[in-house]
Amino acid sequence: MKMSFRYVTSVFALLIILGWSVFTPVHAQELPDTVANIPGIEIQTSVDKAEVYIGDLVNYTITVTYDSTIELLPPPLGANLGAFDVKDYQTDISSKLPDGRIKSESRFVLSTFTTGDYVVPPVPMAFELPDGSRKIVLSETVPIKVQSLLLNTDDSVDIRPLKAQFEFQRDWTKYYIWGSIFFIILAALGYFIWQKMRRQKVLGHIDLRPAWEIAFEKLAKLEQKGLVGKRLFKEYYIELTEILRNYLGRMFAANIPDMTTDEFFSNFEIIGIPDDIKENMKKFFNHADLVKFAKFIPEAERCKSDFVYVHDIVERVRKDFQAKAEMEARIAPPSSRMGTPTIIKGAKV
Repeated sequence: MKMSFRYVTSVFALLIILGWSVFTPVHAQELPDTVANIPGIEIQTSVDKAEVYIGDLVNYTITVTYDSTIELLPPPLGANLGAFDVKDYQTDISSKLPDGRIKSESRFVLSTFTTGDYVVPPVPMAFELPDGSRKIVLSETVPIKVQSLLLNTDDSVDIRPLKAQFEFQRDWTKYYIWGSIFFIILAALGYFIWQKMRRQKVLGHIDLRPAWEIAFEKLAKLEQKGLVGKRLFKEYYIELTEILRNYLGRMFAANIPDMTTDEFFSNFEIIGIPDDIKENMKKFFNHADLVKFAKFIPEAERCKSDFVYVHDIVERVRKDFQAKAEMEARIAPPSSRMGTPTIIKGAKV
């Protein structure tokens, strides 16, 4: 039984709202509004082709026009775009209109290899109003029809009739049910044992080396795996971002590995990371989220440059830490320097 277009759209909208609530801080979670409820904001979505064939590229554009008194908080780049894969993207292309309003465009190149009637689901856009409140607005859904290449040929396809259904004489339902229950219990028991052994291993083998030595060693091992050459980009960026998150978490005594990307940058200044590296680090994590969550395939050169970037960040933070340690050692009273190690607040080594 076919589901109506309105029903499919409602389901996608609900999924987007639930996904947004996970990646948005608690104080910023609000029910989405329509554009008509928020004066000064216009959101337009468009595609260059409404009907395509399997494998065709579709240019999908989100255009946001808003007053200069309103601040646009870009959506997570790993947002679900339905059945479509992201082949390329350009985000936050901003320009100022003659009337003083700001125009921001995000462009995505999409593709899919299944046929049917699809919609690009609504994307949540967050705005901070002049009074300090935040509102979430959903973009319009965009329908796209994906046709088979067989519809564009004059050759007839000989389709054989269906064979008669085979009827099983024995009902295996109860065996499946009991087998599934046994498998779930066995998997849960194995997971419990594995977690217990893992905790004991971690507690029994605490690495007391400086955080930068651990990070440099992990980077060297990652490079030796050759994941980029094997085109395992998702695994590569998962491990690369974990190395950087764990390193910063130890150096600044913060639970960065368990933070989302938005939570990390919301607390950037509080954590104490140098502010001048914030923009480049945000670009790095946004690009990594696209590869990990939106099936984006990066260029090999970009992977190598991101590796060098993480290596440089580890070295930059290490030098800052050691410079602060030397400065505190020089200004400390002579009596306190004798036999007392220097400790810099906010760093774990």
